[in-house]
Amino acid sequence: MQKTIRNSTLLLILSIIFIQTTTAQQNNQRRYENIRNRSLISDYTAMGVGDAVKVLIVEITEAGNSAGSTESRSTGLSGGFGVGIDGSNMSGDVGLNSSNNFKGSGSNTRKESIRSQLTARVIEEDGRGNYLIEGTRITKVDGENQTITLRGVIRPVDIRPDNSVFSYNIMDLELFVEGQGNASKMRQPGLFTRFFRMLF
Repeated sequence: MQKTIRNSTLLLILSIIFIQTTTAQQNNQRRYENIRNRSLISDYTAMGVGDAVKVLIVEITEAGNSAGSTESRSTGLSGGFGVGIDGSNMSGDVGLNSSNNFKGSGSNTRKESIRSQLTARVIEEDGRGNYLIEGTRITKVDGENQTITLRGVIRPVDIRPDNSVFSYNIMDLELFVEGQGNASKMRQPGLFTRFFRMLF
């Protein structure tokens, strides 16, 4: 009985070692294929979890819409009569006019442009070889803090020879640009303005 348990335990340990070895070989094979496919004269590019990649943030958004409305309505009523008795003449006119005109137009234009760069880290690799990247950059100038946070999925083929990738090539991009300081506070409405906005 003890011999059977010992043999089963040994078999389980050997199975675990075999699975771990196979997984490690597959990962090494994938990394080797990435290295083999890379040009010998090119710079180093991200090839797996833990590697760094430079993200060139180039985001330009422009949207606009316009609307117009013209309405016109008019009403008119007129009448006249004349009477002649023994050489005398009577005449009269009645008129009524009404008009209503309306013309309105509106337009809305919004344009945003973000240009920056940061270095992100590959934190995960999916089954198709795509990389999940994540990066944060915090700068402080004259008491003004700026935080840029980026997260998304990139394809290895979109990584340029200088180990950079444009933000518009990132799938499921999450980009947050936040500022905190005196300049940001000056752009916010005052307390009374916010109070009246809540009322109206």
